[in-house]
Amino acid sequence: MTLLKLKRHNDTELLLTWSDGATTTLSLQHMRNECPCANCKGETVLFERYEPPKLPVFTPGMYDLKKIDIVGNYSLQPLWGDGHHTGLYTYDYLRQISTPIAAE
Repeated sequence: MTLLKLKRHNDTELLLTWSDGATTTLSLQHMRNECPCANCKGETVLFERYEPPKLPVFTPGMYDLKKIDIVGNYSLQPLWGDGHHTGLYTYDYLRQISTPIAAE
């Protein structure tokens, strides 16, 4: 699956167009909450799972998308307003966490 177009729909949402003709939306809050980096989701090293601490903390700017870089031909790397930038969102993962828009 290839991401053909990424557009900021409004202040809180992205619009994604895919190579199969589908269009999906993704809220910035949901995107940030689903950050796939090891710091946010944990990681497995030598068959041992490490979970990050779950802190119910809101950081100012954490849902403010500053920019998105394309990484290779397979993922995006956002920079958030609080400085967080280590999440690599593969196209498959973006498709999984986004919401389809019904065809009219």
